[in-house]
Amino acid sequence: MVDETGKQLGVVSLKDALQLAQERHLDLIQVTEKVVPPVCRLGDYGKYLYWQEKKQKEIRKQKGGQIKGIRLSFGISPHDMEIRAKQAEKFLNQGNKVLIEMVLRGREKALSHLARQKVSRFLEILNKSVPVKLETDLKKGSRGFTMIISKQ
Repeated sequence: MVDETGKQLGVVSLKDALQLAQERHLDLIQVTEKVVPPVCRLGDYGKYLYWQEKKQKEIRKQKGGQIKGIRLSFGISPHDMEIRAKQAEKFLNQGNKVLIEMVLRGREKALSHLARQKVSRFLEILNKSVPVKLETDLKKGSRGFTMIISKQ
């Protein structure tokens, strides 16, 4: 058992621990049940839950596993492609994955080989600044091409 200041009180019976908690107007919190006897501490249960929730939020925040999107068009200029590559670089450095979409409309769908070249050119520009790993290959859909990349 551990008291509210962090001082170890040693092995205490459940009855004595509950009585001590009641005397100090605190709660008896079971920290872990994986060991025998289980580890308990004295403290405010509301504060304990608050700090546990805060730790969980911090863990979720660190994962950074979101998918961010970059949309390219068929007639994109080289300068615009560089700007989008910088944006994708920023997303990758934050730990996110990037969904690259090449949108094709009307007669552009017949020129899919040129669209593939534009996507590969975009990847070349991006590879100059950040090593990239392909999560999914370039897939053709009804609206154009899509692929997911991540930082290597």
